[in-house]
Amino acid sequence: MSTILVTGGAGFVGSHTCVSLLEKGFKVIVVDSNINSSPIALDRVEDILKIKHKSYEKIVFEKGDIRDEIFLRNIFNRAIKRYSEIKAVIHFAGLKSIRESVIDPLSYWDSNLIGTLTLLKVMNDFNCKTIVFSSSASIYGNEVRTPIVETSPIKPNNPYGKTKAAIEKILHDLFISTSNREWRIANLRYFNPIGSHKTGLIGENPNNVPNNLFPLICGVAIGRYEKLNIYGNDWPTKDGTGVRDYIHVMDLAEGHLLVLELLIKNKPQILSMNLGTGSGTSVLELISVFEKINGVKIPYHFSKRREGDNAFVVADNNLAKSILNWEPRMSIQEMCRDGYLWQIKNPKGYLN
Repeated sequence: MSTILVTGGAGFVGSHTCVSLLEKGFKVIVVDSNINSSPIALDRVEDILKIKHKSYEKIVFEKGDIRDEIFLRNIFNRAIKRYSEIKAVIHFAGLKSIRESVIDPLSYWDSNLIGTLTLLKVMNDFNCKTIVFSSSASIYGNEVRTPIVETSPIKPNNPYGKTKAAIEKILHDLFISTSNREWRIANLRYFNPIGSHKTGLIGENPNNVPNNLFPLICGVAIGRYEKLNIYGNDWPTKDGTGVRDYIHVMDLAEGHLLVLELLIKNKPQILSMNLGTGSGTSVLELISVFEKINGVKIPYHFSKRREGDNAFVVADNNLAKSILNWEPRMSIQEMCRDGYLWQIKNPKGYLN
């Protein structure tokens, strides 16, 4: 089976995708700086594989920064000598907090853009021309149409989203740069991944105070935070709170696996597609489901809207469904159940 390099593979979506890759029989090399992740996640990934499989390929972990070109070249060379040449890359590595990107845009442009450029340069030199890029729905900015289709305007309104949009442009230019279109590229624009693996062994583990709603709900549920702050109750929605498209992280991981296999098996092409459920859940609805499925109470209060927020952010996922034959299987109830299981089993994340 092919050798796949996963950058940022110890992170939330990356670690869950590693589970799917290993279960499919791929050899996985993970590159991660662990700035916002833990190597323990990769040990837990292997623990998950032990539960169902008598034998499996062990993860090769290379700690380092993808901006380090020599470091990356050594990884590609070692793969050739010890395993097999790297067939493709799934690229998760990068900084990902919208709030932090506004405060420190230089770090985001440096990490996300320079890191990707260095990676692509090394891939090109080693004739590894298949990449699945972890993009984001944030590239659409304040898109008012919902569900959001892939042809919606690309108008990111924060540095994080701008780095993702810039990388997509680079990948497009790379694809059209040769007459025979050598590259196989997929930009996966996903919406709001939540939940965790059903074992509760791996999950979302932000090093600082989280920016996203779901880990904040979990933090309130275990008593880490006193109450949840909801930004706005006067949105033009059925209950006045913002509506988002939440997708189970394992459905998202399955999407990465399917698009990787599609790229490997077919002629060079570039794809951009949304990965979401196509269904919207408001903040109050998410809280209600979480309380019912987990038997807890989530106290909350309202504050004014945040600048840049939107009433509806929901994906049109028909393209992914048709091209990948992919269908999100996990319900919002299962997302809340699995995400809370991870939290109660690991109240301090991977520091337990």
